[in-house]
Amino acid sequence: MENSKNNCWFYRILIYSIGLVVLSIGITLNTKSGLGVSPIISIPFSISSIFNLNFATMTFVVYTMFVIIQFIIKGKNRQWIDILQIPFSLLFSVLINFFNGIFQFNYTTLWQNLLLLLVAIIVTSIGAAMTVNMKLVPNPADGLAQAVGDLLNKGLGFGKNTIDLFSVATTCGIGLLFTGNVVAIVLGTLIAMIGVGRCIALFNFVFKKKMDEVSGLVNYEVEVEVAQTN
Repeated sequence: MENSKNNCWFYRILIYSIGLVVLSIGITLNTKSGLGVSPIISIPFSISSIFNLNFATMTFVVYTMFVIIQFIIKGKNRQWIDILQIPFSLLFSVLINFFNGIFQFNYTTLWQNLLLLLVAIIVTSIGAAMTVNMKLVPNPADGLAQAVGDLLNKGLGFGKNTIDLFSVATTCGIGLLFTGNVVAIVLGTLIAMIGVGRCIALFNFVFKKKMDEVSGLVNYEVEVEVAQTN
């Protein structure tokens, strides 16, 4: 029995770790498409582009701010385990910086960039689903979306929409203020905003049940329900 639990934790951490790498690859590819980036990443991307700063570093800074905002929003309901999102952000930014140095391609035709964007959306979706489904340390953006949804009693979906809208508005404001133009928000941003969610739904439809079984999360859900009932 103990060996079975250890195996479940092993696969849970393994899936989560692979998902983290895949997610960082997807986000990096998204920035290489030249068609705009995802709403959440648009803030650090616009700042790094305007002021010629390191994209990965700015991602870490913005994600750390998301964690701080979570602590403020949650108030007495905050959990100190949420602070692990900060080292998560650091590791995530290191991975983005690593893959940003590897992927040096730059396509000039629209169909190539659209194809790259499609690949980026699929890869990002797979990585996001793998990390979120393992119910370990959440991506700071997802954690903030959950906190906002809980605060407004609207759930994660509404919180995600709210944070995406806030991110796009903030990015537009930064671009207009410092350059007089909108930076990072292009057609690809809107495509990614819709496409990532749909691809995550499809991936979960096909693979989530199997991942839950391998990682032991089927029993985890039952235990949570029993605990809440008691």
